[in-house]
Amino acid sequence: MEKNPHKLELLRRIAELEQKGLWHLDVEDDPETYSLMPDKVDYLNKKLSNKILNRIANIAATRFYEKLIANRQLIIKDIRGIENFTAVKGGKIVTCNHFSVCDNYAVWVALRDHMDGKMLYKVIREGNYTNPPKPFGLFMRHCNTLPLSSKTATMVKFLRAVKTLLERGETILIYPEQSMWWNYRKPKPLQDGAFTLAVRNKTPILPIFITMEDSDVPDGDGFFVQEYTLHILPAIYPDPTLSRADAQKKMKKENYDAWVKVYEEFYQKPLVYGDT
Repeated sequence: MEKNPHKLELLRRIAELEQKGLWHLDVEDDPETYSLMPDKVDYLNKKLSNKILNRIANIAATRFYEKLIANRQLIIKDIRGIENFTAVKGGKIVTCNHFSVCDNYAVWVALRDHMDGKMLYKVIREGNYTNPPKPFGLFMRHCNTLPLSSKTATMVKFLRAVKTLLERGETILIYPEQSMWWNYRKPKPLQDGAFTLAVRNKTPILPIFITMEDSDVPDGDGFFVQEYTLHILPAIYPDPTLSRADAQKKMKKENYDAWVKVYEEFYQKPLVYGDT
């Protein structure tokens, strides 16, 4: 198969960023953005118009992704450890490695039958909300997303919304690697955000790590569609005996170590950076 030059360039950029240890940078050219003001986002869908758009967007997203699944352009091969999710009652933060615009739907598929009718809330970057990439604009703005912001006032509103959602028993998906690297199989070093929120809200972290294997289905870009196996791992709880800073560091390390263990056991090789 002839490989898409854009995808080859992404792989080159991934190798370069990995060598430099610039884990938080995206390899895609992110769209231009602007600051998200507090009056431009309704985190909890309090307005009737946003409630309606939320319903429409979730129906549209389900149709979009289920069509991908039917056409084997999104393949969920296996889901392991769902008992770790069901064992945690109340609000929780789910972390996952980020390598595709489809990975959040894979997480939803894994969890949806065990969420007692609740939705999965997704923390997203500011630009994906203010200037979302086509054709995902409706999904990015109205599919239970929680956009970050460069504005302090908006982040205050964000933090209040997170607190409310966790108190009412919702599940929030956060990508602690921050960046999305296309089909990157290794766990990347993690950023602080998810663990700061967990400690602040006395909420458990439920790590999920998705491993990949080549299928026999071409993806149209000269590569094979990846078959996903979702590994849902035991919950990590904030340590109340530690300071906030130390509790956060401990949770982050435990999350990363759990991902590394899955990576090394599944792929049967040690995690080594710089050999992409």
